[in-house]
Amino acid sequence: MAGQEDPDWANREYIEVITSSIKKIADFLNSFDMSCRSRLATLNEKLTALERRIEYIEARVTKGETLT
Repeated sequence: MAGQEDPDWANREYIEVITSSIKKIADFLNSFDMSCRSRLATLNEKLTALERRIEYIEARVTKGETLT
């Protein structure tokens, strides 16, 4: 069968393309996950700091202190 591509070879090429695409998607998702986790950790730190400030201000207001 000169000039005709072996069906098994075509299937292997197709499987390689699919496998490569799945790997790229997995790499992207892992990168996205790490980025989101980092950003959420930063937001968590900022929220914790704000909560502490609010608690401090509430305590001062409860005691009748001025906020100057």
